[in-house]
Amino acid sequence: MDNIDIATNNVKSYNYSEIKEKNLEILELSEKKSELKVEGEIKGFLREEERIKAVAICFSDIEGRFHMLDYDKNFFLKSADNLTFDGSSVRGFSELKESDLRLIPDWGSTRVAPEDIFGIGKVIMFADVYGNDNKPYHADFRAQLKEYAKKLEKTKGLMPMAAAEVEGFLMDGQDAEQNYTKSRNFKLISSGGYYHSLPLDSLKQFIDKAATVQRVMAFNNEKDHPEVAPSQFEMNFSYTDVVRACDNISLYKLICRQVAENMGMTATFLPKPKKGINGSGMHLNISFSKGGKNIFYDKKGKDGLSKFAWDATSKILNHASELCLIFNSSVNSYRRLDPNFEAPNQIEVSAKDRGSMIRIPAGNEKTARFEVRSVAPDANSYLAIFSIIKTIIEGEKEEKIENKRERVKFLSSNIHDAIRQFRRGELTDKILGEEAKESYLNLKEEVADRSPKELGRYIKKDEILFHHEVTNQVLWDKF
Repeated sequence: MDNIDIATNNVKSYNYSEIKEKNLEILELSEKKSELKVEGEIKGFLREEERIKAVAICFSDIEGRFHMLDYDKNFFLKSADNLTFDGSSVRGFSELKESDLRLIPDWGSTRVAPEDIFGIGKVIMFADVYGNDNKPYHADFRAQLKEYAKKLEKTKGLMPMAAAEVEGFLMDGQDAEQNYTKSRNFKLISSGGYYHSLPLDSLKQFIDKAATVQRVMAFNNEKDHPEVAPSQFEMNFSYTDVVRACDNISLYKLICRQVAENMGMTATFLPKPKKGINGSGMHLNISFSKGGKNIFYDKKGKDGLSKFAWDATSKILNHASELCLIFNSSVNSYRRLDPNFEAPNQIEVSAKDRGSMIRIPAGNEKTARFEVRSVAPDANSYLAIFSIIKTIIEGEKEEKIENKRERVKFLSSNIHDAIRQFRRGELTDKILGEEAKESYLNLKEEVADRSPKELGRYIKKDEILFHHEVTNQVLWDKF
C-alpha cells in the first residue's frame, strides 16, 4: 500500500510497515510505563502526527456486539475526559430515563489502523464504559474484567493470562447472514478442509489478508490455516494479559468481517451455520502468573499442572451448568454442542478427549495452561473470561464422594435449559451482579422466544436473523 494524497483533504496514508512499527512501539510502551505516562505519550503522538485525523473509539455491549464511533482528532483531544453517548440506544445498556453514559479511553489500547479496513487517517482505541456515578458500568464487562484483573494483581500478585483460538466460516456473497431469509442457506466459498486449501483459492487469500492486517496491528500472530470443516478458518495470536486478549478477539472478528466484505464475501462467527459439518468454537487458553512465573506449571503434577490449576478446573466444572449461557449465548450455539462433531459438551477435563469442555494441552513451564473448549465464537469474550477468572478465584470446587461411580454430565443442549440453569445459579449472581444478570437474561429470553423451541434438524432463519451479532432494528421489528 503506497503513500497517496487524497485531493479532498490532503491526508497522507501510512504504509503497512509504518503501521506495524508504530503499533509495536505503542504495545511496548503500554507494557512498560504507567497509565498516566502512556496517556501523555499517546496524546503527544496524536497532536504531532498530521496523518491522523480521527480516533475510532470502540466498546462492546453486554452480549459482546462490537460498537464503534469516530471522533475528530482535535475534538477528541480537547474532550477526552467527557465523552458521553446515548446508552439507551445500545441493547442491554441504560434505560431511556438515564441514558447518558461515559466513555473512558484506554490509551494503552491505541493502534494505528490500516486504511483499507478502517478508513484513512485513523487510530483505533478501546474505551471503558462508566455510569453517572463515575464507576465502571455494570453491563460493560471489559471495564469489569479490567478492574478485577487489577485487583487480583494488587491484592494477590496474580496476573491472569489468555489466548484464544477463534474459528469462523467464509460464505459466498456480502451480507449472507442478513439475507438468510432469501437463500435459506449459506453457500460455502471453499470445499477444502483441515490444512487443505489451494495456495491462492478464495479461502486462503482471505486468511492471508486478514492475518497480514492482524500482524500490522501487533497481534503477534502464531499460525493461521483452514479448519476441519470446508470454508472454515482459524488464526491464532499469542498469549497476553486478559484485557488485551479480549481486545484482540474483538478486532480479529471485525478485521475478518471487513476483509471478507472487501472481497465480496461474508465472514461469519455463527457457531453452527451449516448442518452436517463441524461448528466453530472460541477455545480460551487460560493460565495465571505470579512474580513472572506460570503458577499453572508443576513438573511433578498430573499432566504437568499445579494444584492451583487443578483446583481451577474443578471449580469451572462444578459451575459449568450455570456458566453455559455465558459461554453459549445464542440459539444457534447449542447446535455446535453435538457429540457427532467433536463437540466439547461433556462436563469433564481431559488431556486427550476433545469432547471434554476442558482440555489440558501439552505444555512446559512457560506454556502450561488449560483450554476451555465449550465457548462459542459469538460469546462476549470479556464476559466469558471474566466469568472463568472469577470462578477460579471465588467459585467452589467439585465435591467428590469416595467409592461412588461418577456418571458423565453434559452441558445444556438448548438455550431454554441453559437459561434455567443460569437463572438459578448463585455464582452468576456474584459474577454479573443483580442488574446485569437480569438484563442479560432478558436479552437471552427475547431471542429464545423468537425462535422455535426445538432446534430440529435444519437451521431456522429465526436463529440467524435474531442472533445478537446479525440482527438490527429492521430485522428485529419484523417478528
